[in-house]
Amino acid sequence: MIKSNYKAHLALFSANLIYSINHFVAKGIMPEKINATPLVFFRVLGAGIMFWCVKFFIKEKVEKKDFFRLMLCGLLGASCNQLAFFHGLSLTSPIDTSIIMTSAPAVVFVFSAIILREKITSYKLLGLSIGAIGAIGLVWYGQVTQGSSTFVGNLLVFLNVCFFSLYQVIVKPLITKYHFITIISWVFLFGLLFLIPFGLKDVIYETNYQAFNLNTYLVIGFIIVFTTFFTFLFNIYALKQVSPSVAGSYTYTQPAISFIIVIILTLLFDNKTYSGDINIIKIMSCFMVIIGVYLISKKPKALAQ
Repeated sequence: MIKSNYKAHLALFSANLIYSINHFVAKGIMPEKINATPLVFFRVLGAGIMFWCVKFFIKEKVEKKDFFRLMLCGLLGASCNQLAFFHGLSLTSPIDTSIIMTSAPAVVFVFSAIILREKITSYKLLGLSIGAIGAIGLVWYGQVTQGSSTFVGNLLVFLNVCFFSLYQVIVKPLITKYHFITIISWVFLFGLLFLIPFGLKDVIYETNYQAFNLNTYLVIGFIIVFTTFFTFLFNIYALKQVSPSVAGSYTYTQPAISFIIVIILTLLFDNKTYSGDINIIKIMSCFMVIIGVYLISKKPKALAQ
């Protein structure tokens, strides 16, 4: 049991390490080599093929009444959220992106309270207020700060959090009903169908493939295989061993990992592109979001008997 629990924590850390690295890796080819929309198209297409290859070995049918929910999950969890994230990342700092992503548990709580009628306690309300000030403050700060941060980019990344959080709430009834590979496979298929009207033109006519080099293909491959396929598997594996609150808490490692990556880039590789993106305002915003999510996740003490 201890060994499997250790593996679960290792899987969660690995997933969030990949997410943090992805902020910088994907940013490195946008928009010079490829725009956000065709990159999302390749991601959903490539990862979707990989998931359906695994799905081939899982003989499970989906009831007709659940297809509309799966379509909605595809729209929110594999189409809108990815378009918002990569367009936002192409416009703003990876540091801001990693901090804004920590607000996801708070946004999930808001949608759960509205849609699933989850109880709102004083702790949760206080946590939501503190976290909201940190997240909204950081988004707004993007329009006045120096460096690579922007208001539009931060706003799009936050919209990505909202889309994916709503997806997590809507997909909840399906999780106990179907194998996770079945769900993910259909989510990515419907996500691809929604992307085709918006992204196919960019993929065929607007992308300059002659400008691609080996690094471009490696980055796209990294996004498909590691940032998408393996992180989904890591998270699902971990959720079988630990609670969702424990899994969600690993999101807090992303800003710290991003700070470390910036330090390494600056000191070892003399790359000062993001050195101006770390300041006291962003650190304070990060702590406010983390404190807010902690209060939201805090379980109320049992009443004395």
